[in-house]
Amino acid sequence: MPTRATARGADRTPLRGDCDVLVAGASFAGLTVARELEGTGARVLMLDRYEIGERATSACAAPTVWLDRLGLGGSIAQTFEDLVVHVPGHSARWRLPFTFSTFDYRALCAILREGSPGTEFATATVTGMAPDGAVATDRGEVRAPVVVDALGWRRVLSRAAAIQPPQARLSRGLEVHPRGHGRELEIWLDPAYVRAGYSWSFPAAGEMRVGVGSFEPRDRVKEPTVALAHGLGLDASRFQGNWIPHQLRDATADGVFFVGDSAGHCLPLTAEGIRPAFYFALALGETLREVLTGHLTREAALARYGAFSAAHRVKYASLLGAQHLVGRLMGSAPMAGAVRTVSRPRLARWIFERYLAITPVPARRITSRAPAAGGSMPMVRAASSA
Repeated sequence: MPTRATARGADRTPLRGDCDVLVAGASFAGLTVARELEGTGARVLMLDRYEIGERATSACAAPTVWLDRLGLGGSIAQTFEDLVVHVPGHSARWRLPFTFSTFDYRALCAILREGSPGTEFATATVTGMAPDGAVATDRGEVRAPVVVDALGWRRVLSRAAAIQPPQARLSRGLEVHPRGHGRELEIWLDPAYVRAGYSWSFPAAGEMRVGVGSFEPRDRVKEPTVALAHGLGLDASRFQGNWIPHQLRDATADGVFFVGDSAGHCLPLTAEGIRPAFYFALALGETLREVLTGHLTREAALARYGAFSAAHRVKYASLLGAQHLVGRLMGSAPMAGAVRTVSRPRLARWIFERYLAITPVPARRITSRAPAAGGSMPMVRAASSA
């Protein structure tokens, strides 16, 4: 497990002062939102219980084009043109219409952070919303007219009753990070490891990321993760794991903007969460810029962003249906036949191009934002002034 580098005890002084935008969570989504708000003149405060880049919670891989378009190419560890898929008794090679890259989490976070030097950052554990609308933390309360929850599946800033696993709509994943080298991006659809889910091996330039993900939160994943690592001749060391949302949730509630896993933006079936976190964070950042430059009320922004996220429900529901189907067919002859069929290049291209289009690639390269016209931020307008 990662060593926590953040301040503890007496070193955790109280947070002071309010801000214009509070971003709770400093990973893929939170950092992207903050970078989009650079240059607005707003006081943006980002909070996370860990230092930026301190604690990765995924296999850290994404389509290369997304990393390039966001100016994150400097974090890439290794790039792949194919995906090798294993089912009992057969392996198939799928040629991807786009490359996929593993990356260094700390380096990627550092690049995103460099793009928002005007954002203040503090380590604090966000614990919920206070009755008066302030954001409660272990270092005191913070108030802001615009609040973003990018804290992950727990949806900390929601006032609704918390739904904990295994009752929640969550998958679970665990992986190990032994030292080693590999040339193939591999997944296993094999009930010998998990009865409903998949296993993976993602090389990352001297590190192997090997793990098991289960669509059924009640199923254990540690033992099969260890078995897979040992089967590949690797040590089962440096564990990390997390719950993975697999159903879209409302992206706005109680005046809060939710993005990334807190909004269920992780894609069902594949559990790919990084690309959709970027995608929805870019949309949210663009919307909030209009609020901060006086062109949109907060209430109108909540409505617009909520509708934008909800417009993806059919696509997410389709992937969730495919997830249920894969779970039922694991280890069967129809599953093996489907894996062989997708190895046909034209079919693989058709499938993966449409999969990529669920959260389309930005049309232009995005690194940082220019200052807003006038260089200052008007007050966030109330709905009555729209």
